Amino acid sequence: MARTPLLGSRTLDRQTARTLPPGPKLPTLAQTVLFASHRRTFFPRMRDKYGDVFTIRLVPSSRVCVVLSRPDHIREVFGSPPSVMHAGEGNMVLEPIMGSHSLLLLDDEDHVRMRKQLMPAFSGAALRGYAAMVLELAQAEVAKWPVGKPFKVHQRMRNLTLEIILQVIFGVTDADRLNTLRPLLDKIVSVSPVIMLGGFYPPLLRVRPWKTYLDTQKQVDEILYDEIAARRETFAGRNDVLSRLLAAGNWSDVELRDQLVTLLLAGHETTATALAWAFHELARRPADLEFGQRAADTGSDDELEAIVKEALRLHPVVYQVGRRLTETTDLAGYRLPRGTTIMAAIGLVHRDAEHFPQPQEFRPQRFLSDDPPAPGTWMPFGGGARRCIGAGFSLMEATEILRAAVGAYNFQAPHPEPEPAQAKNVTLVPRHGAEILVTRR
Repeated sequence: MARTPLLGSRTLDRQTARTLPPGPKLPTLAQTVLFASHRRTFFPRMRDKYGDVFTIRLVPSSRVCVVLSRPDHIREVFGSPPSVMHAGEGNMVLEPIMGSHSLLLLDDEDHVRMRKQLMPAFSGAALRGYAAMVLELAQAEVAKWPVGKPFKVHQRMRNLTLEIILQVIFGVTDADRLNTLRPLLDKIVSVSPVIMLGGFYPPLLRVRPWKTYLDTQKQVDEILYDEIAARRETFAGRNDVLSRLLAAGNWSDVELRDQLVTLLLAGHETTATALAWAFHELARRPADLEFGQRAADTGSDDELEAIVKEALRLHPVVYQVGRRLTETTDLAGYRLPRGTTIMAAIGLVHRDAEHFPQPQEFRPQRFLSDDPPAPGTWMPFGGGARRCIGAGFSLMEATEILRAAVGAYNFQAPHPEPEPAQAKNVTLVPRHGAEILVTRR
């Protein structure tokens, strides 16, 4: 299927430009830098100046991006036919990294088919089967934490979520293979915005540092293809995600490889960062820490999950999600032409006092009250037909890791002032690594 042309400098006529929502007149490159590095402050300033709907322009080709910040407008996007709101086309920059069969890059019938094949591995029953494996790995990790000495918990969480991906998702348990894969995958998940530019400008992929990254990827692919071939003979009775995928679907090796790499890249930094923010908050709030410790002691999963949910609300790891219009569409009071990039600003909704009273405060109990947040206002995993397929896995994983950590330790903040967020690729991470200090309970 032919891709929808971006609406931008080459396809936008003057008459249409005058009918778009208002927005800054800064040069495209300046807007791109502000979006890439300072979106957490750039977006609120633009909303204050231009209203709930505004337009920014980003590279490549000064593409037109219309930003939405009202839940009713965003619900309309998530509820629209996927054939009109393409998500895969907006992610094509990731194709050299994730592969052309990645769920994140597919649209229409291809996306429906691939998602249907993936679903059994992320069902409620499957998640319950993974929980014990995740908890065991989490307990092994937190047992190694330095007691009474400040450390950066974000890196610890990155190491742990990578281990969970290796053993629970990929199903790799051989010690030698794990030792080979860990440093290689660490390079893969550390992909930078510079490397991702290769998706916009393919000739770059033939020179360093892009070629170096792709060479590492080839080493990982050789191991993954070998693991897939071996697993085809032995998946019966195994409980990892790869084995469940083989049991439930008809896959080519390339399709499986692309989904595994997608799960690696989409599920590593996001969950690790959400947990880092959760520990960052608990270390500064003794009452909330005690709340979490009681939940861990009594097995109250809903209360542990509420802590994770509030961390994702207050510190959305992914600040916005995008769609590309495949046809001219009426949305948010504007008639938006084909090719427009739509951005649903999750971070703006999560910090809106209309939907979350005292939005700057960390209050896990808001998710347990008789008046919880309205549907469609908490959306860290997106929504609609493109809602993150790993959302349930991520919440389960974070809950089990939280259980292991707060069940074992008391938390303190070496520095009482909160850490600011810093953009890292598509995520917003604690600038100083979420430094904490723990003592045994």
